[in-house]
Amino acid sequence: MNDEAYSPDSTIEAYRSVRQADCAERAFMLDAVGIRSEMRFEAPFYLLRVDRADAERAAEQLALYERERRPPPPPAPLPAGEPHAWVGSALYAAMLVYIGLAVSNGLWGAEAFDAGTLDAARVHAGQWWRAWTALTLHLDGQHLGANLVVGSLFGYLAGRQQGPGHAWFLVVSGAAASNLLEASLAPPIYRAVGASTAVFTALGLLCAYTWGTGARWSRRWALQWAPLVTGAVLLAWFGSGDPATPGQVDVVAHALGFGLGLLLGVATSRSRVRELSRQIPQWITGALAVAQIGLAWFLALSR
Repeated sequence: MNDEAYSPDSTIEAYRSVRQADCAERAFMLDAVGIRSEMRFEAPFYLLRVDRADAERAAEQLALYERERRPPPPPAPLPAGEPHAWVGSALYAAMLVYIGLAVSNGLWGAEAFDAGTLDAARVHAGQWWRAWTALTLHLDGQHLGANLVVGSLFGYLAGRQQGPGHAWFLVVSGAAASNLLEASLAPPIYRAVGASTAVFTALGLLCAYTWGTGARWSRRWALQWAPLVTGAVLLAWFGSGDPATPGQVDVVAHALGFGLGLLLGVATSRSRVRELSRQIPQWITGALAVAQIGLAWFLALSR
């Protein structure tokens, strides 16, 4: 700020405030861009005056300064989670436990496990339903328990976003599509069972939907990509298995499930798709998810 006196006729008021510090702060800013100013006190205000020739430029600089000082708007409130998301996870857990008990106790016949296994040779021969039935079979209690816990968690979180019916329909469909793709590309000797493909489909769906509905619009890189980075880390952590026992974890199936989940999450995060999905009752898509498994087992056991 320049302390030279101005002629009253040659200056014009550019800013006023009841706080001297506010005027001094703006006078310092104007001086930094080469605009001389003078501060006066005319009760109850402090006035900042500039030369008439500089008035327009001073107004522009002051307006720019105000925009830069304005605090960023508060983040948009998180959308309320869909109610009853726990129902989808409860049905998922109940279905896995029921089918596990029915198959292990021979209630569906001695060959039920073999009839439901994802067998590449038989998928090549047209038994496509194995892509669904294999999702419900497990080798032992530890295998089942891990998929129950982690799958219920990821499914619940996805259900909070899209609703339990929509989320589990996408998870079942995406996981089965992943199984079909892997079986169609694998050698005939390939065999697999387990809900882990569905678990990672749910993870991919959750991460991509989170990214697509808000995080990718963040100005901060870390916040923008956090959902996808988190998903990739969890895939690497849980999906690659124990290095001490290589070959016991189907890494390709996990990666395919996660990838299909990402695609479904991005697609369903689009505003038009979200609007359309709100018009479809959750019970319809939930029933379709269960019906896929029921039809697949009907076909498997009727042969």
